[in-house]
Amino acid sequence: MIRQTALLGLLLAANLNVTPILAAEGDSGCAVKRQVLQEKIDAAHKSGNSRELDGLQRALGNVDAHCDDASLHKERLASVKEAREEVQEREMELREAMGKGDQEKIAKRQAKLAEARAELEQAEAEARADQ
Repeated sequence: MIRQTALLGLLLAANLNVTPILAAEGDSGCAVKRQVLQEKIDAAHKSGNSRELDGLQRALGNVDAHCDDASLHKERLASVKEAREEVQEREMELREAMGKGDQEKIAKRQAKLAEARAELEQAEAEARADQ
């Protein structure tokens, strides 16, 4: 749990838009999705944001109607694969920029690579939470 909290803190510190779907031990992926949505619904209700509330309630209905842990795990594994491919692409772009020696492009490519690696770590954490 400490490791998951530290990872979430790092991702939030990196200013990435991530949804904290890190499950406590024993929670299923769909149950966690329901819990996260319910927390967001409660917050939207308290803030009086009716448009957000409507969207979140529809999302919760979709999770209730269509979410099953096996398909969710498959989706998460696909997300990990996509994130790995993104990291590889960003690494290649960085190597190309380094070959040209353009410091501005190198810095931009390093930032994009760091973001892709953080997204990969998040995807891997979500996939591990399913096991």
